[in-house]
Amino acid sequence: MAAAAGAFSLREVLSAFQAAVTERREVLLGPYLRGWRGLVRLFVDGLIWALGMKFAIDQINNSTSLLPGVKLGYDIYDTCFEPLAALQPSLLFLTRNGTTGIGVVCNYTNYQPRVTAVIGPHKSDLCLVTAKLFSFFLIPQVSYGASSEKLSNKELYPSFYRTVPSDKKLVEAVVLLLNKFGWNWIATIGSDDEYGRGAQELFLRNVGNYSICVAYEGLIPTDLTDPKAKIQLKETIELINKTKVNIIVLFAFTQPARALLEQSISMGLSKKVWIGTEAWLLSDIASSTSNIQSIGTVLGFIMKASPVPGFQEYVADLFTSVQQDEFCQDSRVEYNRMASGGLGTACNQCNHISLHDISPILSRSQIQPVHVAVHSVAHALHRALGCTHQGCPKATIRSWQLLHFMNTFTFTVNGQSFRFDESHGTNTGYKLILWDWKNGTFTYLPVGDYEESLYINKSQIHFHTADKKEPTSECFRECKPGQIRQIKGFHLCCYDCRDCPENTFYSSKDSSTCTPCLEHQWSPVRSTRCYDRSERYLFWNEPLTVALLTLTSITLCLTCLTAVLFFKNLKTPVVQASGGDRNLLALSALALLCLSSCLYIGKPSDRLCTTQQVVYALCLNACFSTFLAKSLEITLLTEFPRWAPTFLPWVTQRRAWLVVALCLLTGCLHCFSYLHLGPDGLRSDYKSLRSEVLLVCDTRSWLAFALMHGYNSCLAIVCFLCTFMVGCSW
Repeated sequence: MAAAAGAFSLREVLSAFQAAVTERREVLLGPYLRGWRGLVRLFVDGLIWALGMKFAIDQINNSTSLLPGVKLGYDIYDTCFEPLAALQPSLLFLTRNGTTGIGVVCNYTNYQPRVTAVIGPHKSDLCLVTAKLFSFFLIPQVSYGASSEKLSNKELYPSFYRTVPSDKKLVEAVVLLLNKFGWNWIATIGSDDEYGRGAQELFLRNVGNYSICVAYEGLIPTDLTDPKAKIQLKETIELINKTKVNIIVLFAFTQPARALLEQSISMGLSKKVWIGTEAWLLSDIASSTSNIQSIGTVLGFIMKASPVPGFQEYVADLFTSVQQDEFCQDSRVEYNRMASGGLGTACNQCNHISLHDISPILSRSQIQPVHVAVHSVAHALHRALGCTHQGCPKATIRSWQLLHFMNTFTFTVNGQSFRFDESHGTNTGYKLILWDWKNGTFTYLPVGDYEESLYINKSQIHFHTADKKEPTSECFRECKPGQIRQIKGFHLCCYDCRDCPENTFYSSKDSSTCTPCLEHQWSPVRSTRCYDRSERYLFWNEPLTVALLTLTSITLCLTCLTAVLFFKNLKTPVVQASGGDRNLLALSALALLCLSSCLYIGKPSDRLCTTQQVVYALCLNACFSTFLAKSLEITLLTEFPRWAPTFLPWVTQRRAWLVVALCLLTGCLHCFSYLHLGPDGLRSDYKSLRSEVLLVCDTRSWLAFALMHGYNSCLAIVCFLCTFMVGCSW
């Protein structure tokens, strides 16, 4: 524990300690142990954060404008990253001022706990434990590292604040980075703690919106002393290797991340792109791990934080003072005096630390969040007390009174403005950095940033791959419009792209099948919509129609000329022998038959379809009827001369018209049955043509159709046989 007295007391619960504020400004470098119950490894980052808090308090106490006349005191406690170790000082903070007991009252409005505010701890899982306690008493708690999205719930944690963005913003940045490079086949690993589990859960929730496929997701142990930890790490690397991903997203703190990277090096994992976060990117992994460059490329996001002016000089002066016996003696006296009211722990390892030991971490450690956390409470006190440049009124301020000012006011630290947002966080944005080695020297190379949008300077990124080119990690390519996803393998988000065939279309982004077009519509291959079919029939202006009409016109002209010729020579023996005036009927029927071809041109209808068949059948029937009378006459004269005197009068002269009339009447009866049983009607044919609907006349009664046209066929066959028999010599 480290402590100093003051009018208002701040306690700090950092990742390695808790703190409060009082009047004296010297501090023993209290217990910053990385562990608990006998584990005595020094956590240097925790020591630097504690010094950052002490520096901020010293600045405030020396300021003539922020809290003039008021001194802040503090207690600093080690949490050892253990919830129980964090709870002990937290409960002490809640005791009445000057006692070691927590008062039980019905109304805590006027309750005065030992502390005015709490700074820390750094880790989210510890904050989730302590924030419930402090929120019950409405004591402001400001963390400088807890980024769990759960802590954004103001109903559960109304007095919790943080000077870092939540994991939600970090995950958004990581997902946008993957999307920017087109990496959609990845693995994600989280440490088995609140930070790793929470960030990975948020990440998995977001990647689906960008069609990113997670080939592997897993957790790695945080307790590396567990005999099973090494086995778990080995299995994780083996599973990653099987997926053949080139991109690994790692949400973990330093020690689990270090263990995983060392395991990947020892197992010879091929070079990958590791996407990390501030939780391990700024650690000493890069400088202390042998052969670290063999892991590949390391990219990641760290919070935007400005250097704190004067801090490094302050630490150097403090370590110089520690070497003086007088300073150490005064510090021990102060510690012994303050420890009587605290938990009485000490950091024996801190007595053997030199400035040289912490310089590497001091140069890269993010101090601004700690600095801003302390100043946020000081500015809230400034407004709650109504301070001016001349001084602050002497008044008693309850902890809950600070919340209003912390929620609503902007405060300035070293010329930079800060304000807690609706979720009690500060969105300072992120920097995208690359682990870079130039001439054997390691550096953190800024290659982009993220606030409202992601900016990447790709020209600055040097990928540590075999060909020095940007790696690909794709299970699928982005499907083009009109293509659907066809799942391959066992991963539901891993697929090939397949074109939608004709007459189907791509309806929605997540559709796995092509949607058929409606019957009256069509679509080409790889279409995103359907189009209405155009109607297809025989148009008047198309070449086929023109050719047909030309031939018909020639035929009609020849028929008419023949009719005129026959009419002029109607009384001649030749015309009379060929049938006389019956020839004019046959030629007229042929002329009408030629004209009926016009019924097949233009847009058809039900009535037109019926007319086509009836006119065609009757015209043929009239023509064949005249042929039949003459054919029978010739047959009787040549083949049946005995019967000729009896039957010949019925097929010659005027009686021949009875044969013609009888045949026409029979044909009309067949046409009537055709109209009664089911005439032809209009049908839309959607299958014959690709993009058009073919309008055709459809036969509804094949029996009526066969009777009508079969009758004409029979007349034609009889005429043929009669003339054929005459022409053959037996």
